[in-house]
Amino acid sequence: MRATVARALQRMVSMIPKPHEIAIVFNVSDIERTERFYRDTLGLDVSRQEGAEPFWLIADLIPGTQLLFFQTDDVRPGNTPAVVFDLKQGGIDDLIAALAEQGVSIVTPVSEAPGGWSADFQDPDGNMLAFWQRAETPRSLKG
Repeated sequence: MRATVARALQRMVSMIPKPHEIAIVFNVSDIERTERFYRDTLGLDVSRQEGAEPFWLIADLIPGTQLLFFQTDDVRPGNTPAVVFDLKQGGIDDLIAALAEQGVSIVTPVSEAPGGWSADFQDPDGNMLAFWQRAETPRSLKG
């Protein structure tokens, strides 16, 4: 019986979408000051993106790794950065459901985010993590 349950769990885990890219998201109080700092002081290639007021920033690092910056009124030390895993193929609903079934603390269920869908969860030590997927990809990969 235990072996059958273990095999079923292994099959379920192997079907969960895996992240292949990561974004580190910062909430900032002054987006233009942030742009100058990361571009002029640190020398990063920072580009403006539309979709959030007044705009948001993206800095590509090594392939598959980005820094994202959003202006917000709720900036406190310790509330960012946030680590966000990108689900290229979609399947965020399946993944969050599977994590919840495994007892993972889901902080924010799947909800709209700039350009797609996201969900926040905690690791065993309470560190905040998130998954994000583009709006064009399917929220579920189950047949």
